[in-house]
Amino acid sequence: MPDAIGGARAARDRISPRTAEDCEPLHARWILLGLTLAILADGASSEVRLPRLIGDNMVLQRDVPLTLWGWADPGERIEIRFRGRTVRARTAPDGRWAIGWPAQRAGGPDAMTVTGSNRIMLSNVLVGDVWLASGQSNMQFPLLGEGGFGGVEFSEREIAGASFPGIRLFMVGRETALTPRADVASDGWRAVTPQSVGSFSAVAYLFGRRLHQELGVPIGLIESAWGGTPIETWIGEHGLRRFGEFSPAIALEGEITDGTIAAYDSYLVQRNRWYQQHAHEDRGRDGALAPWASRTLDDRGWASAIEPQPSPIKVAKDFDGAVWFRRHLDLPPSSAGQDLRLHLSKLLQADATYFNGELVGETRGDSVARDYLVPGRAVASGDNVIAVRLEGEYASGDGYVGMLGEADEMYAETNAGKLPLAGSWLYATGPDISELPLPPMLTEFRQRFPQAPTVVYNGIIAPLTRYRIRGVIWYQGESNVGRATQYRDLFPALIEAWRYAWSDELPFFFVQLPGYGAVTAEPAESPRAELREAQAAALRLLRTAMATAIDLGSDTENHPKNKQEVARRLALVAERRVYGRDVIDTGPEFRSMRIAGDRILVSFAGAESGLVVTGDGAELRGFAIAGTDGRYAWARAEVEGNSVSLTSKAVPRPTRVRYDWGSTPDGNLCNAAGLPAVPFRTDAPGR
Repeated sequence: MPDAIGGARAARDRISPRTAEDCEPLHARWILLGLTLAILADGASSEVRLPRLIGDNMVLQRDVPLTLWGWADPGERIEIRFRGRTVRARTAPDGRWAIGWPAQRAGGPDAMTVTGSNRIMLSNVLVGDVWLASGQSNMQFPLLGEGGFGGVEFSEREIAGASFPGIRLFMVGRETALTPRADVASDGWRAVTPQSVGSFSAVAYLFGRRLHQELGVPIGLIESAWGGTPIETWIGEHGLRRFGEFSPAIALEGEITDGTIAAYDSYLVQRNRWYQQHAHEDRGRDGALAPWASRTLDDRGWASAIEPQPSPIKVAKDFDGAVWFRRHLDLPPSSAGQDLRLHLSKLLQADATYFNGELVGETRGDSVARDYLVPGRAVASGDNVIAVRLEGEYASGDGYVGMLGEADEMYAETNAGKLPLAGSWLYATGPDISELPLPPMLTEFRQRFPQAPTVVYNGIIAPLTRYRIRGVIWYQGESNVGRATQYRDLFPALIEAWRYAWSDELPFFFVQLPGYGAVTAEPAESPRAELREAQAAALRLLRTAMATAIDLGSDTENHPKNKQEVARRLALVAERRVYGRDVIDTGPEFRSMRIAGDRILVSFAGAESGLVVTGDGAELRGFAIAGTDGRYAWARAEVEGNSVSLTSKAVPRPTRVRYDWGSTPDGNLCNAAGLPAVPFRTDAPGR
């Protein structure tokens, strides 16, 4: 078997490949293993060196004192000239230097000169507002798109019109680290052109473009996003210290040294040798071929299991090794030759997934859902076969080999619609690997990169914190669905930790998750709705605001393509909260309710311009009410001024209300500005 992890030393400075996932394939690495360590040489060199943030085409934050920094020989004299001013400093014994710079007015372009033993000339420098765009795949998703499904709506038109020399883009390369890195990987600042903008975050670019056009000042945008990442990996050790559940992982990360890396490198040699000796035992694979993935394989003798399971249940008892799963999928003639998408739940083990014998994706990651594009050339009319090989390495004992998740997470997205894949799967076992040598500290190091606590913060946020910014826009949460109670505390902790790191009460504006997942005929509980509620709980912090995107999603698409509207709503928030503009930046928000016999009257804040029901002649949807028994039923809803009246024959004595409470709800209440009402429940914690 090829080495799926790689040597730790060779991976230290690896930049992870861009993906547009979210349940996006993450080529993640085990914690000790092929990780990008911050045992970096901050060390001095014989020449003055600058961080990548300080370079040609950069945008400096206006109207605040600045810090410029870098590295050189100890005791070296550093001089910076910019806008007619010269400031000098000397390098510290550790090779670092930093120079404070007085606040600058917006404008440019200007040149900057940094002189030590060598001279660095920086050109085309602007002063304006700098925004950091961060989060997971919906923030990372580029304007041009990736894979076979294209980019955002009207992406070709957006790219063709992208000529804004006053907007600069800085994309941070994705790297993990055990301790805060000194610098990031990046190609540097670029002016917005049709050639530069396509690979950049669509939400960030469209947000910055609106601000640039509205304010008339230069805008700098820093994209530091990573699909499929949970919130705890974005928080540094200081911010996670009070969360005991992460203490063991953080402590173990601190034990990794050059010695443990060397021990693991030695283990890799043993591991690969073992696989070479036993590769023939996996009858499902023969070199580059995979006979057990073939469409024509006779699998009538295979055992069957119901997958996925909501909790870990091993399909093969007393077995430690790879397990192959097969599922037949019948497709109409109209689907032949057409791309389709496989959504395969949150597999806990490394997988290799095939469609009619063709490998369509491989992923390593803890509870990372698979979202694979199947090219049309592999898709046939009639019987098709999906084959999934789960590695199952070290899955004995409490381990698990199988598909973990909910039934609605397993489906094929075709031109004929969404076809469910949950249910009976055939399976057969590969080689028993119980005798495979255990890697050092494996039982303690169950965390995987980049999902492990602190490692993304250390790699791609900590190196940015000396650079002054105007604020943060954030789009994350999908990877924490199912952990809403924890998220309710972690999200405010992230905001406070980042403000502490920047020494600035930064405005922090975020996107509430849009609709995604199964639509239910009757009101039901929803982990995704609970996560949205946990996001909104962060609004108790000052200088935060939320852009609601509940109406922009769909039950089959976790990456809505209407990023223009997401960006517009974030920009409205910034225009009002940062720039003091008289705009409406939020939809109606629950204020109070009053019970009057068999009905409930709900009043809203932010409805001064009036409540509006979208859709010509449409009935008001999305409201459910319940009595003391907690059994919800859809309500008949009618707008009465700035309130909504709710009744239901099924609930003669209502006591509680929910609105847009579901994975993909269909509520259609908004204000006159067209902004949707914020989802809520009156039986929420703390209400």
